[in-house]
Amino acid sequence: MAHAGVASRRECEQLILTGRVEVDRQVVTDLGVKVDPQRQEIRVDGERINRARLVYLMVHKPVGVVSTNFDPDGRTRVIDLVPGHFGRLYTVGRLDKSSEGLILVTNDGELANGLTHPRFGIEKTYHVQVAGRPTQADLEKIREGVHLAEGPARPRSVRMKGTRRGSTTLEIVLAEGRNREIRRLMARMGHKVLTLRRVAMGGLRLEGLPAGDYRPLMREEVDQLYRLVRRRGNPTATAARRLGSSSAARRRLLRSPSTD
Repeated sequence: MAHAGVASRRECEQLILTGRVEVDRQVVTDLGVKVDPQRQEIRVDGERINRARLVYLMVHKPVGVVSTNFDPDGRTRVIDLVPGHFGRLYTVGRLDKSSEGLILVTNDGELANGLTHPRFGIEKTYHVQVAGRPTQADLEKIREGVHLAEGPARPRSVRMKGTRRGSTTLEIVLAEGRNREIRRLMARMGHKVLTLRRVAMGGLRLEGLPAGDYRPLMREEVDQLYRLVRRRGNPTATAARRLGSSSAARRRLLRSPSTD
């Protein structure tokens, strides 16, 4: 209902609790009821709501733009970079205000959860320019893991891409992202992060997309993300249906063997 633009999530809960929502012409007042919007009819105050069309966008977030959907300070948000006709959308994970790069925007909550939940371990690649020149010993310490306040942090990989006067560029791959994790890791090594760009996520790459711009994902790219989530976690029939009209893609998702 929230995705279809009826109201906010909290307001939709109140609509359900007060008996104003029907599913297949039956009043529903239980928030725990499972509904398939692709197969069932949902009405609010007797009016049928339109099914939300699933949208998948890649955005190149510039520095200075925030990832949150609600910002009381009125700063430019990632969702402000895409046209409003796409409807109610959410960012998949976050990049802090000082970082730039690839971020996904969608209204597919199931895929978003699969891409961001730590248990799925979806890899994200960053190019990081730091002040000074980290030693191989520094890089090895990061590879082995650094203890942060909420627990140990250990990137999937860290490698040096190049050096220039006074700075070094690293490529760092994370499988789970804590708040400002890379900046905190490098600070522990005594190297300030000068620039940070996410260049890849789950097989998608930022190449060719200018800062501040967006593009819709191709069907093959959405299928690829679902297959990746499927291999890393447990499949559900609902996840298969989320792939849309491609029955072949849904069958591939459900047949894919789990590596867990």
